[in-house]
Amino acid sequence: MNKASHPGGIQARIAAALPSLTGAQRLMAEFVNHNLFQAATMRIEEIAQAASVSPATANRFAGALGFGGYPQFRAAMMREFEATLAPVERLKSALASPASSHELILSALETDIDNLRATQHALTGQACNDAVDALVGADRVFVVGFGSSGHLAAQLEYGLNPYLGYVQSLARAGGPANAARRLYDATARDLVVAIAFPRYLRDTIAVAEQARSSGVRILALTDSISSPLSQLADISLYIHAYRRMAANSDAIVLAVIQGLCGAVAHRVPKSAQAAASMTQATLPWLYRDGRKPAGARGRKARRAGEPE
Repeated sequence: MNKASHPGGIQARIAAALPSLTGAQRLMAEFVNHNLFQAATMRIEEIAQAASVSPATANRFAGALGFGGYPQFRAAMMREFEATLAPVERLKSALASPASSHELILSALETDIDNLRATQHALTGQACNDAVDALVGADRVFVVGFGSSGHLAAQLEYGLNPYLGYVQSLARAGGPANAARRLYDATARDLVVAIAFPRYLRDTIAVAEQARSSGVRILALTDSISSPLSQLADISLYIHAYRRMAANSDAIVLAVIQGLCGAVAHRVPKSAQAAASMTQATLPWLYRDGRKPAGARGRKARRAGEPE
């Protein structure tokens, strides 16, 4: 097989070529295997110095992996980290352009307006109806999202709780191992809502894969059909969340989450009564007429030893 057509990523190429590499080339292989992200950002002189080899060896190493030279090798490494590096490159570009704080804030708002419009076009009626059907019809709803998606998972749990019998965010202490434990008895009658955007976290994908292997249905909130979640999901809602100076716009994802919760509330019988009951339960803690919340007055009275 032609080396240039070798399937798989950089590390797969290195593993295949390892038996034929020279001693100096093996130093390059070891450095790249252990520092793939760093290597993708380095010029040939920098990577050669870091691996304790010559630039010529670095170039021959690239050839041994089936590339025309080091520039092609580095470009392939960059492609593996395209989603990870893109926000960094966008930030560098933005920092190089002079702009006032006011201009930057307005630009961010304009970007989100474009995101909202693009998301409106991307959300089909069929997908939205299927998503609400799946949420309302599930025995239990588990929400998984780690990293920056963790608080989005909590918001979805918060928004759905008044209307569904069982909703639990798995983005809690204990990380993916704890999430996996909570899913140990999940079945096809349950639903996992998985949230992941570039940069996709492997933990979220792994938990979704485990749920899928148990026959659990997956509803994905993600960015495109090329997302790794899209390959696992029964239903996908595609959300445009581009951000120039950050990885993603959480505001757009949150807007869709709030819309989804509203659609569930509209579908569920007695949702108004459920919302009223929850409001009644929180009433003692609400600020009313300039008075302290009843709960706060009660705590103060107890501390002072006074009757409530």
